[in-house]
Amino acid sequence: MNSFCPVMWREDPTPEDQKDCKECGLYQQGSRMIWGEGNPKAPIMIILDNPGAREDHEGNPMICGTRQTLQKAAYEAGIDKEHLYVTYIIKRQPKRAYDKEKTREICIKHLFVQLEEQKPKLILCLGNVAVQSFFGNPELEVKGLRGNFYQMNGYQTTVAYHPLAARRRPNLYALLLEDMQLVASELRKQI
Repeated sequence: MNSFCPVMWREDPTPEDQKDCKECGLYQQGSRMIWGEGNPKAPIMIILDNPGAREDHEGNPMICGTRQTLQKAAYEAGIDKEHLYVTYIIKRQPKRAYDKEKTREICIKHLFVQLEEQKPKLILCLGNVAVQSFFGNPELEVKGLRGNFYQMNGYQTTVAYHPLAARRRPNLYALLLEDMQLVASELRKQI
């Protein structure tokens, strides 16, 4: 019997011409730029607000709760991990307070570079921050948009609750799974 077991997704190296970006100021917090995780040629691009922890305090590789919950929902929805690529609105993990709005405005340009290069078939924005940034509207919320696809920035896009929210509030997990099933169903139509 095949059962779910979370795995470390391979990290997509940050392009050399982007690696030393200092425009948003997060480099001063000591976090490195993480371009994305998973298969860069995947038909599904998942957008989160920022990278989660990939190493514990001793520097050992780890799978954070967000990735565990996301992988579990994808597995249960029947989405192969090779069909997924995860990226972020901001490419560095914030370690302390920062100007969130300004940083997102600056950093989203990296996401648009990725979209132009990777051209995914579907985009899934996870959580209100990713939705508001990608849709360009600070008033939007997942609960009012989930369950449908939208043409956004030239891409077929849907939304779901952030996996960490579903982990903290188990009643949201069923909704996250529904939304992953919606993505799986749409992907089957396209491939």
